[in-house]
Amino acid sequence: MTFEGHEALVEEVKFLKSVERPRIIKAIAEARAHGDLSENAEYHAAKEQQGLNESRVLELEDKLSRAEVIDVSKLSGNNVMFGATVTLIDEDTEEEVKYQIVGEMEGDVKKGKVSVTSPIARAMIGKTVGDSVEVTTPGGGKSYEILKVSFK
Repeated sequence: MTFEGHEALVEEVKFLKSVERPRIIKAIAEARAHGDLSENAEYHAAKEQQGLNESRVLELEDKLSRAEVIDVSKLSGNNVMFGATVTLIDEDTEEEVKYQIVGEMEGDVKKGKVSVTSPIARAMIGKTVGDSVEVTTPGGGKSYEILKVSFK
């Protein structure tokens, strides 16, 4: 994963532990004060939130412990690979798009980051400037030409 992606996951874990966990504990305590736990919807909802929060913390900590952080700024070359920012042009609409290929947990198309396991990233890996890329999307096939490959 990229350094930025690693930092985002570390921040999420901090938030879940330091903000969400105390909030949920307080909600459980308040719900307990209401009496009979067997019919206390607030208590059951808070316990469910606690389970979801703790499982997310465990999942993120596991990913972080096994992550290999790659400094994209130290990469270079003309081939598309992990960490590359690729400028493409849609061969049908002439619309230009830019994507950075990132780790699975980092993908966010709205921010221009596509997971290395996504169809478009898999189609681009190994290609160079000037190559055509055919991608099968839920909306049908798309054809792109690679205009630029950079690492930042």
